[in-house]
Amino acid sequence: MSEELLVNVTPMETRVAVVENGVVQELFLERTAKRGLVGSIYKGKVARVLPGMQAAFVDIGLERAAFLHAKDIWQPDADNGADTPGIADLVTEGQPLVVQITKDMIGTKGARLTTHLSIPSRFLVYMPYTEHIGISQRIEDEQERERLRQMMDTVLQERDDIPKKGFILRTAAEGATEEALRRDVDFLRRLWRAVNEKIARSNPVTLIHRDLGLAMRTLRDEVRPGVEKVRIDSRETYGKVIEFVREYIPDVESLVEHYPGERPIFDLYSVEQELQKALARQVPLKSGGHLIIDQTEAMSTIDVNTGAFVGHRNLEETIFKTNLEATQAIARQLRLRNLGGIIIIDFIDMEDPEHRRQVLRMFEKALERDHAKTKITQVSELGLVEMTRKRTRESLARVMCEDCPTCGGRGIVKTPETVCYEIFREILRQFRAYEVEAFLVIASQAVVDRLLDEESANVADLEIFIKKTIRFQVETLYSQEEFDVVLM
Repeated sequence: MSEELLVNVTPMETRVAVVENGVVQELFLERTAKRGLVGSIYKGKVARVLPGMQAAFVDIGLERAAFLHAKDIWQPDADNGADTPGIADLVTEGQPLVVQITKDMIGTKGARLTTHLSIPSRFLVYMPYTEHIGISQRIEDEQERERLRQMMDTVLQERDDIPKKGFILRTAAEGATEEALRRDVDFLRRLWRAVNEKIARSNPVTLIHRDLGLAMRTLRDEVRPGVEKVRIDSRETYGKVIEFVREYIPDVESLVEHYPGERPIFDLYSVEQELQKALARQVPLKSGGHLIIDQTEAMSTIDVNTGAFVGHRNLEETIFKTNLEATQAIARQLRLRNLGGIIIIDFIDMEDPEHRRQVLRMFEKALERDHAKTKITQVSELGLVEMTRKRTRESLARVMCEDCPTCGGRGIVKTPETVCYEIFREILRQFRAYEVEAFLVIASQAVVDRLLDEESANVADLEIFIKKTIRFQVETLYSQEEFDVVLM
């Protein structure tokens, strides 16, 4: 399978598209203004010690001093269960201190710090002050945990220049090969050496290391067997990427190339078009059917519909073919939209048990290309499939969109007819409470049009009943649900 990574860079944001056989499968997006500092390592200076709070404020060069609690300060005997000393025994004002940000600044609060340094790679996290090798608790299979432990021991014993401790295998390491772990260890060894050298030669209040930006992380995390090219449309970013891969992952340098074309790289591969489609609720299928995808806080739901597809033989054939096509489309949409958590798929009901089994097998096979961990159930009698997909980052919709200000995220608005009847009730309510000469109704164009047309007889009856005149005024800034009844 031919796979390419397309990197589009602008001063405002970086976007990466994963293209397989000419079709966009995944999208990554990072906004420059919203890029956090979590994971960044600084050589700071203790600005103030607060014994009453068992904490200190550390100047690392940001707008506000960052907060460091005593329990977040590494101590050599901490693993032996020793009590945490007082903050005054650990740091003093003016002392240089190497720290890492664990929580970004929020509102008026400064960043949160730790001295327990950690540097991630694709499969590993290197923690230089940790005394053991650990495995993510999310890897539950004991055989897999033992396999990873043995491979890690083998890799570390091969080299004398690599510490034999301080590594944590991340959840993503599940299924990783020994060669992949070896590459990650080499990467972390080089990176930690560079960090150490910069710490030694830097003055306090200096940024030592920042976690990689999206373009670099793409090279670190997404280049796998099968990736043939990494095309970057920014000459400056291309130069930085080449320097990075030569230093840390030289085996992928031959894959990276600069795209100099006049036509935007995302237009060339129809990525912009796919990006807009990935925000739509309805996804058309080639057969004429379609998917309806709804994302909520609790779960995401996907409904499969036959639409205009009626088949050539009978209804069962139509349903079966639509469901088969939907399995491929759903697997792609999960990756493209980065939907995570619980996902419920409502396939069209199938009478034939063999059809249900084939649809499920096809779906499982389509999910094999998904790098996020997935788990699916059998097709129920109602045609429902429950599944989970590991959350790796925010979904595309959460990154690019916000709740509609008109409907408040409900996805629906009241009809003009409903709003008209609410207006009638409000007029009656105010008529009974106040002495007025007339009423002025201010509402959207659609609501006023209905009041003067379909509801004109009801308006006339209401005027006769309350013996008052009702006037109408259009407010173009009002949403369909907004209105005001003004006393005159």
